[in-house]
Amino acid sequence: MSTALKDLAEAGQSIWLDDISRDRLRTGNLAGLMSTHHVTGVTSNPTIFDKALAEGDAYDEQVHALGVRGVSVGEAVRMLTAYDIRWAADTLRPVYDATDRVDGRVSLEVDPRLARETERTIAEARSLWWLVDRPNLMIKIPATVEGLPAITQVLGHGISVNVTLIFSLERYREVMEAFLEGMELARANGHDLSRIQSVASFFVSRVDSEVDKRLKAIGTDEAERLLGRAAIANARLAYQDYEQVFSADRWKVLAAEGATPQRPLWASTGVKDPSYSDTRYVTDLVACGTVNTMPQATLDATADHGEITGDTVRAHYAEAQADMDALREVGVDMADVVLHLENEGVVKFVDSWESLLGRLTMKLDELA
Repeated sequence: MSTALKDLAEAGQSIWLDDISRDRLRTGNLAGLMSTHHVTGVTSNPTIFDKALAEGDAYDEQVHALGVRGVSVGEAVRMLTAYDIRWAADTLRPVYDATDRVDGRVSLEVDPRLARETERTIAEARSLWWLVDRPNLMIKIPATVEGLPAITQVLGHGISVNVTLIFSLERYREVMEAFLEGMELARANGHDLSRIQSVASFFVSRVDSEVDKRLKAIGTDEAERLLGRAAIANARLAYQDYEQVFSADRWKVLAAEGATPQRPLWASTGVKDPSYSDTRYVTDLVACGTVNTMPQATLDATADHGEITGDTVRAHYAEAQADMDALREVGVDMADVVLHLENEGVVKFVDSWESLLGRLTMKLDELA
């Protein structure tokens, strides 16, 4: 075993687990990972919940009770997921307290079918906040054009937000603007800014998957040289933008009133191309004040053989920009890449949500 996870924590990066399930909670697995793997938070999404419901009988007792009551499948999904999120939030509460409310966070996503509907996203976010009723909850809102004003309004209500599905630098800058506006609104509404946290989930491996596909189609030596370089370069430049925004005077005013920065969160860090190192989206993206949310396989790989050598982001801004320039020169249209990935991401989460609803409908019928 390496000391990589401990080294990440000491470098100022928080380690969150990109998974949740009733089995993981009731067996004490999450609590164990907090102790052995330096896990300080949990993220969830519709795909994770669909997978959890499909495995074993951990949810059967609650599904039976919901079926006997004759609840709708939509309400049943909320009850099942809120139960898990509350349990995880309570498990992580000591971390929340020990880190002065920064970590110990658990994220729950709004219905992804609302990704293009601002007002309904706001209403759903507020409902989930009231339903779970834990201060260390984060509501996940997608960074679609329609999601941006929802992010501002939800933060303005004093609700912590995990902004998800960020792929482009331009959209990331818009997300940071939405965050600043939201914190200013929260201040105007009389909320304690120190209690509001936000992360901006910048997706990594999906960028390489899409760009590499396009590079292979181009097929030149220059294109081949750029395989596997887009995602890390994109993320490193995002951190450069983060440093600029959160060192400006506008932010300093909010910080003086207790606000903490919206941290970049590296999401989709499971390596999809087996020819790449299975820890590359961890070891190459080490930076203070960030979060890396890892699926179990990536967490285990990092614990086993990861090598952390300190900050691997800030010294590489020029290299990252050169890679992005080279991608453009060989014919990769990054604007088209990120638009495709955002649309695909929304569709994938909607598909998982629909699968979850279908699976739960069958279970309600079977177990009622």
